[in-house]
Amino acid sequence: MDSILVTDLCKSLGDFTLDHVSFRVPQGRIVGFIGENGAGKSTTINLILDELSPDAGKIEVLGKNNSRCSARNDVGVVFDECNFHDVFNARIIGKILSGVFSAWNNELYYGYLKKFKIPEKKPIGSFSKGMKMKLSIICALAHSPKLLILDEATTGLDPVVRDEILDLFLDFIQDESHAIFFSSHITSDIQKIADYVILIHQGKIIFEEQKDDLVYHYGILKCRRSDFPSLSPDDYLISRQTTTGIECLVKDKELAKRKYKNMIVDNATLEDIMLFYIKGGTSCED
Repeated sequence: MDSILVTDLCKSLGDFTLDHVSFRVPQGRIVGFIGENGAGKSTTINLILDELSPDAGKIEVLGKNNSRCSARNDVGVVFDECNFHDVFNARIIGKILSGVFSAWNNELYYGYLKKFKIPEKKPIGSFSKGMKMKLSIICALAHSPKLLILDEATTGLDPVVRDEILDLFLDFIQDESHAIFFSSHITSDIQKIADYVILIHQGKIIFEEQKDDLVYHYGILKCRRSDFPSLSPDDYLISRQTTTGIECLVKDKELAKRKYKNMIVDNATLEDIMLFYIKGGTSCED
């Protein structure tokens, strides 16, 4: 079963349009959702959470229409900001949420607070950004959800805290009935933990690929301008000019190395691939 299934989703908001977006989040997998600010990531998540109504299309969450509240107990949500009032403390938050979620687990909640050294009685307003995000994630996990939806949940955190949180997500996904949909513009976080990656740009899905295929097979071929005409358009996806020559995004770097032995073929990070599609020059499909 797919934990999330989005089909031909459309939504117009002012000058922005989400244009026939379709993708899936398989059970037992972490799916990274990447794109520049304003690409449509948060709009898509708000539609999935039924905070916005689509103009067209279909959304299923855990096998049901997303507008059915019965799925909400099974979904944990974390945004880029902690939404708890500054005067509350972790103990008060626990009491409030235990009345909201029927599956709330106090033992699990307080266990996480202890593990991540979150004080129970200290006002949330005195917490650091990292402590606030840890508390938000703990609250999302403490009602034992089957699906986590994360919207920029690691933004603004220092590398040590981010690493702790990413490890927590990896622990969560060890149960193969669980899934994570992780929206972020920090591509290194997505590259570390995701199984699949979806790139959205200007309201359209550019690709939906296995992460390993992207980071192990894609590459960047570099050549002089004078050598560029010798490249077959079938051998690269996008090309762009640099101050020293031409760079091409290739889907099979080993094939490119064999075929163009006099040219440099480097590895491509997820960030490299995203920037090629968002800022790159000419697509071979144009």
